[in-house]
Amino acid sequence: MTFERIDEVRNRIPRTARANMRTDVMFYASDALRGPILKDRALEQAMNVACLPGIVGPSLAMPDIHQGYGFPIGGVAAMDWRHGVVSPGGVGYDINCGVRLVKTNLDLAEVRGRLRELVDRVFADVPCGVGGKGRVPLTEKQLNQVLTRGAGWAVEEGYGEAGDIEKAEERGCLREADPECVSARAKERGRPQLGTLGSGNHFLEIQWVERVEDAEAARAFGLSEGQVVVLIHSGSRGLGHQVCTDFLQQMGAAMKRYGITLPDRQLACVPVQSEEGQRYLKAMRAAANFAWANRQVMMHMLRGSFAGIFGKTARLSLLYDVCHNIAKRERHDWEGREVDVLVHRKGATRAFPARHPEIPAEYRAAGQPVLVPGSMGTASWVLAGLEGAMRESFGSVCHGAGRRLSRAAAKAGRNAAAVREELERRGIIVRCETRDGLLEEVPEAYKDVDEVIETVALAGLAGKVARLRPLGVVKG
Repeated sequence: MTFERIDEVRNRIPRTARANMRTDVMFYASDALRGPILKDRALEQAMNVACLPGIVGPSLAMPDIHQGYGFPIGGVAAMDWRHGVVSPGGVGYDINCGVRLVKTNLDLAEVRGRLRELVDRVFADVPCGVGGKGRVPLTEKQLNQVLTRGAGWAVEEGYGEAGDIEKAEERGCLREADPECVSARAKERGRPQLGTLGSGNHFLEIQWVERVEDAEAARAFGLSEGQVVVLIHSGSRGLGHQVCTDFLQQMGAAMKRYGITLPDRQLACVPVQSEEGQRYLKAMRAAANFAWANRQVMMHMLRGSFAGIFGKTARLSLLYDVCHNIAKRERHDWEGREVDVLVHRKGATRAFPARHPEIPAEYRAAGQPVLVPGSMGTASWVLAGLEGAMRESFGSVCHGAGRRLSRAAAKAGRNAAAVREELERRGIIVRCETRDGLLEEVPEAYKDVDEVIETVALAGLAGKVARLRPLGVVKG
């Protein structure tokens, strides 16, 4: 594949690389990351995205990019709100898959001695696994309220504290969600799953702050070295998956009517302003609200787990909750003009800079917290959004380390007991619902998260705040 290396971390595939491309592809990768990225079809998929009608700016690929459904995971694309398209593949099946970082008032020394007991308690309290059922019974009316009000519904029902809402992207609720646009099958799948972790790469990880890189930002975020925190990674479960499935089918059938031809049928899309496009966005927002409520309920359960082990003096508070599978209408300055765009972020995190009005007031001087998980054997990072992200990536940055091995390759030749023992030698306790759930997510399956972070920092998209190390991991 031919590309131009612009600088140490910026690379461009020009629109002239293929006749039907409407714009360039810009991908962020250091020398160390470029090789793994070139091994799958991720950049080819980014080129396909560059063919979509109404795309504004380049098709963007973050350093954690890898092959996905239609869009690459780690891809960002802004579509003109009036004349562009919306594509479910640009959001993904797990709508509002995201991460929530919970701060505690405990330090490493306090938790280390009771770590196994704590991990066992969390594993018992937070349902996980493919078919994991939650402990929040919902009537159809209540489910519709969840889809409309998101995390706010959960807090009002007693699953959290009022302050939690202030620290979530969009305050844990997208407006203009419409439960009527969510199919009966999607609701049937989602109703028993509120407050569940799920499977695959979803996890709940007890961590500690190993190193602070930016003392001022860390102080604003309430982080200090040695502090214990918890990262929750989950999404909209079966409900979001079904919403994506439903609208991919509808849009695939409708594209001919709108005269849309694409290099890959997985990019099925329709005009944003079409009836199908607007219905998808209303259903997608409803699924996103389910995901925010889902993470809120799990945080409530987590508070109970910590209280059960450390007593009522253990305090847990939300640092931030951010989604990384979403399409949102935003206004940005692009090449000297204000544009009204639908920003698709698939495996990409919003990263607004300091002073942006959508950031919680107490973080505004530092920038939006950006939460980037690595792998269960390495590290995760807290970053802060920078102005560079607004100039060149529509306020977006990476969402993780990014897969290096397929799930099948990750499992090949590995033994679950040996993996668990190796992690314990590193001081990491793991509880996992299934053998495959552990093997598919071995640390070797992921790129070097530190290299990914260094890349976005060098690009000026986000700044390093703190590096987190795992202590205990709960997986489906």
